[in-house]
Amino acid sequence: MLQRPEPRCVQSWREQEMRSIPDPIFRSLLRKSAAAGAIAFGIVSYVYLMLPDVRSLATRNPTTTAFMKLRDREDAAAGRTKRRVQQWVPYTRISQHLKRAVIVAEDSAFFEHEGIDIEEIKKSVQTAVERGSSIRGASTITQQLAKNLYLSPSRDPLRKLRELVITRRLEVELPKARIFEIYLNVIEWGDQIWGAEAAARTYFHVAASGLSREQSALLAGAIINPRTYSPARPPRRLLGRQQLILARMGYVEPPAPLPVVIPPVLVDQSGNPTATATDEPDSSVPAGEDEPNPIPPDPSPPPTQEPPR
Repeated sequence: MLQRPEPRCVQSWREQEMRSIPDPIFRSLLRKSAAAGAIAFGIVSYVYLMLPDVRSLATRNPTTTAFMKLRDREDAAAGRTKRRVQQWVPYTRISQHLKRAVIVAEDSAFFEHEGIDIEEIKKSVQTAVERGSSIRGASTITQQLAKNLYLSPSRDPLRKLRELVITRRLEVELPKARIFEIYLNVIEWGDQIWGAEAAARTYFHVAASGLSREQSALLAGAIINPRTYSPARPPRRLLGRQQLILARMGYVEPPAPLPVVIPPVLVDQSGNPTATATDEPDSSVPAGEDEPNPIPPDPSPPPTQEPPR
């Protein structure tokens, strides 16, 4: 027996009622999206509020870094004597050869990006997908500085997020030359060897201003793994990197000197700040018999500081 169709007004009412009741799956997705958005907002807000204020770096040199403190803790845990080999030098007293070599080795697009090199990230992702490995490399000089100053070597996603935010802050607050100056003075170049001056004197017995092209390329090549690649006993792979860097150095021009040279703050072998440095050779880091790895004194007179441009 055929049923008589419902009147059109009843059909319209039923359709509106069905539309007014969201599908359970849709409601579930909506709730999950809202919760995920709230969590993401909370994480970003927490990261932003807990980040360091980098503005002081424009007028003050850091006396220590997160990486230096990490190595100190490792030495203490292993029962080794606490030591730190570092001597801060102004940007104008670092070899142009070393500046070119480091840019070639670590961040060839240093002048072109604003802290994060999107193109290099794309290449790293593509390489990782092709090889089925994790994403490696693609960190700019500014990202490396952010990690060295404030963070750790871990691959934790939250740590990476903090690194990216600090990187942007550094690029906004500091000129490229200042970022590069700090980087060259705090980067790790061996077991408790920090910065260009300490590396130059330890490995080549010269000041950072007197590094040759070959020495600079060797130091720059070691940054990728400074605790394994020693310029004092360079393995074959490091020598190969040196040759690649030398071949590309002529196409790079480092950032111009800062308009104002900030007086550097030196630290002693225990990592404690000492007197502010001048253009005279450093005498606050004596080479004594009790020093496990002293910086050999520079026999040549200090170079004349270039006037600000």
